[in-house]
Amino acid sequence: MSENKSVLVVDDDPRYLRLVEVNLMAEEYDVRTAMNGQEAVETVAAKQPDLILLDVMMPIMDGFTACERIREFSNVPIIILTAKGEERDRVRGLDAGADDYIVKPFSAQELLARVRAVLRRAERQMDDQYHKPIVDHYELKLDLARAQVYSNDEEVSLTATEYRLLQTLATTMGRVLTPEELLASVWGTEYRDDKEILWVCLSRLRQKIEPDPKNPIHIVTRQGLGYLMPPIEDEM
Repeated sequence: MSENKSVLVVDDDPRYLRLVEVNLMAEEYDVRTAMNGQEAVETVAAKQPDLILLDVMMPIMDGFTACERIREFSNVPIIILTAKGEERDRVRGLDAGADDYIVKPFSAQELLARVRAVLRRAERQMDDQYHKPIVDHYELKLDLARAQVYSNDEEVSLTATEYRLLQTLATTMGRVLTPEELLASVWGTEYRDDKEILWVCLSRLRQKIEPDPKNPIHIVTRQGLGYLMPPIEDEM
């Protein structure tokens, strides 16, 4: 069950809006709706939902802009709704700060699975906090007891998915994790083949934590193998 998690659904198509609303309400989610990006931003600021389903093409303010505005003040999980075949929209949405995407048209089963997966990741961020130490890596510090990240003593704002990705690499420091392992650990086993979402999230995370994102020291690529956070004594 959803434990009455609140979901904001944003779409200017009344049919999709109603379809999504009905399916979420059947699973006992508390559903709010908005029909454009501006209304979505205002609703998030006022109501603080647990999750946002955000369409891309909308009047007044599109989904990309709305996502960027929301990320200025909230790390609420966001799932972008994109048209079939529009790969650039998916990438642009992830770059704007979305945690996941669903391609229209989608089934009720896929919708609910994605919603559960994203909410589960956000909840795991809280559940994993109770026994972890602080991890220091050069100027980067992860306070895993409080789920906070600092760079040069300045707090870094990460989404739940970005934090989970960084946490996974930090707590397996020195071990190379394959893309499939990272996808399964951070997003869930159903995402094992979705390399695109991993690449975009890694790129976004590096922009936030690396002194020089083009020459990373915290998240290093091992060509043909995967990614790792190397021990400090390792040669970069």
